[in-house]
Amino acid sequence: MAEGAPVSRARDGREVRPTGRLTTMATLGYLALQAGKTVAALRAASRAPAAVEPSTEAIARVVVVQPILSGDPGLEDALRDNLLSLGGARFVWLVDEDDAEAQRVVERIGPAPRLEVRLCPPAPDGVNPKLAKLQPALDDCADDEVLLVLDDDTRLPRASLGALLGGLERATLATGLPAYLPGRTPWARLVEQFVDNNAALTYLPMAPVTINGMCWAMRVADLRAIGGFTPILRNLTDDLAVAGAVQRRGGTICQTASPQWITTTVESPGHYVRLMHRWMLFANLLLRRQPPGTVAAISVLHGIHPNLLWAVLAGSVRTRRPGPLVALLGGRWVLLQVVHRLVYGRSLHAPLPSLVSELVQPAHLGHGAVQRTIRWRTRTYRVRSDDDFSPVR
Repeated sequence: MAEGAPVSRARDGREVRPTGRLTTMATLGYLALQAGKTVAALRAASRAPAAVEPSTEAIARVVVVQPILSGDPGLEDALRDNLLSLGGARFVWLVDEDDAEAQRVVERIGPAPRLEVRLCPPAPDGVNPKLAKLQPALDDCADDEVLLVLDDDTRLPRASLGALLGGLERATLATGLPAYLPGRTPWARLVEQFVDNNAALTYLPMAPVTINGMCWAMRVADLRAIGGFTPILRNLTDDLAVAGAVQRRGGTICQTASPQWITTTVESPGHYVRLMHRWMLFANLLLRRQPPGTVAAISVLHGIHPNLLWAVLAGSVRTRRPGPLVALLGGRWVLLQVVHRLVYGRSLHAPLPSLVSELVQPAHLGHGAVQRTIRWRTRTYRVRSDDDFSPVR
């Protein structure tokens, strides 16, 4: 410490240097912010539509539309699980013409009641491949049906479908809350902890600015009234594009607090980095379209915590006082347990992967801000803006 720098003393007589005070302040700031987010998330969850068993008549009007791509070993199990849990709904599986493995998967599952498999041609350059599949499926729906868009790695419990249908009684669009089932590799655990530790605390406290693109529902008549998917076909981030289309026409979004369970295989560090990079680039695109107040709120909810955690970790190492770090980790564990058990009904917290996933978030965010090329399943895109992207050959 430099000569003349101010030093105070604690009650036990030990010197308390500026680094120690800053570390303590960062710890208190982290825990106060986490506690505030926890209270806000639980309050929003208590007001969300209830997770209830939908009636036979209600589920019969649901069209579950799933764009399917091969590549994940859990694909077949996820598709089968939804057929069982959402029995009575109509299913439309959208498979690429050139995806032979996905075609083999749906053939193994075989015919099922109210299931239709459609082969889809490749999307033209500059067109979102997911939205290009969804528009023809929408064209064949009846106005009194409900379109449920569900990713192929996402399992929707029947009661969570009831919450989505309840959300449509109070809003134009209802969207779900993602949660990950435990993965098999350390890289999958990092992805899972990133989502499980942030989803409820980010989606629930704020008025919706986007939707969970893995699971959302909308009445077909309302979707057609905004032009369907045609006006947004050239938007790369389909979740943000759908949310914007709804809100521009005066519609509202209901964020439910009932989970959908996701399983994604992440086999390697390269796969993990590509996935996080894509998500963070999409987050940057979202922030560009928001007013300053919303950007500030998102930054507080999602951006400050990792920096405070780094400050406490560095300060504790420098001062050789582990107390603040221990207090932070203990308080963080308790608050995440509370959120998980009250919102998801179980603990989703894995301490070490959870800590690592938060510490590396600033690096992923920086990567997404400077690297504009993404790998998305079987496709690679150069992204200039949300509606300006092109394939890389």
